[in-house]
Amino acid sequence: MKELLNQLTNNIKTAKQFALARVIQTWGSSPRPVGSCMVVSETGEMAGSVSGGCVEGAVIKESKNIFSTGNGKRLSYGVSDNDAWAVGLSCGGKIQVYLQPWPTEISKKIISLLSANESFILITSLLDGKTLNTLITLDKNFIGENPPEGIVSKAMEAFQKRTHETVMVDGVEYFIQVFPRRGRMIIIGAAHVAADLVSLASQFDFETIVIDPRKTFAKNTTFTTQPNQLLENYPSEVLNDLKLDPYTYAVILSHDPKIDDDALHVLLRSKVAYIGALGSKKNHEKRTARLMESGFTAEEISKINAPIGLNINAVGAKEIALSIMGAVIKAKNENH
Repeated sequence: MKELLNQLTNNIKTAKQFALARVIQTWGSSPRPVGSCMVVSETGEMAGSVSGGCVEGAVIKESKNIFSTGNGKRLSYGVSDNDAWAVGLSCGGKIQVYLQPWPTEISKKIISLLSANESFILITSLLDGKTLNTLITLDKNFIGENPPEGIVSKAMEAFQKRTHETVMVDGVEYFIQVFPRRGRMIIIGAAHVAADLVSLASQFDFETIVIDPRKTFAKNTTFTTQPNQLLENYPSEVLNDLKLDPYTYAVILSHDPKIDDDALHVLLRSKVAYIGALGSKKNHEKRTARLMESGFTAEEISKINAPIGLNINAVGAKEIALSIMGAVIKAKNENH
């Protein structure tokens, strides 16, 4: 759905009806995983994919009936061995797709939440006919139809597991699609490594925030990909205003103990998923001593990954950035 943000926005601006197709179940080899989405407008514009090219044409044809009836429909497709090979799989399989008209009210809320990088959950009844659609935020505010008792708790369980699920409640199947907010990378220190890391992080859909009070570094570092935010402050002045949660990954790169330690004093007692700090083992020993003098425990200090990054014998800024990106992705996949 995140990939379809521009198309959703355009459809609403032009007041076009559109249908949403989502993969709800797969068997065997599947070109696209459960939760994959495709949008088809009433005038035939398409965005996204449910099969990598195998069944999109059939879904577009079915969408014409959806616009005329206003009803949702469950569709089943077999992916032949030849089609599977064409999209990079060794053998075929089966997918189920749920196709439905998509309500504008929920689309507007999806656009708002995705743009603000906030988490949410979608619940859809899998009936041929009138479809119940509900958007739930993590504070349990509802947009759309009121969901039946029992489905909200199942939705929250699915969100905790970070899995899309089909569940049965009162004899009706529902598809629960979860949207955790995208990861946020906080980079302390604007320098060559930071610039390369921002480019990599953006490719992997991380929001990036660079913090450096040194105007010389903040103003003069060339970012080929601009960070989402570049803050010319000491870390302690701005970190507490950010959401330091398990979707946040902190990278300490400034090489200046006044700045690095200032950040660590906030980060070590936060809920961030990852803290990595640039520097040799000897420098980390000095850092550890300073932090212990400031009252931090050995357990708190052990949260710091130092020297930072995966050990790939990195040479130069680009390879160091790659090793850091690998460590962050490893932490993300282990935690979620």
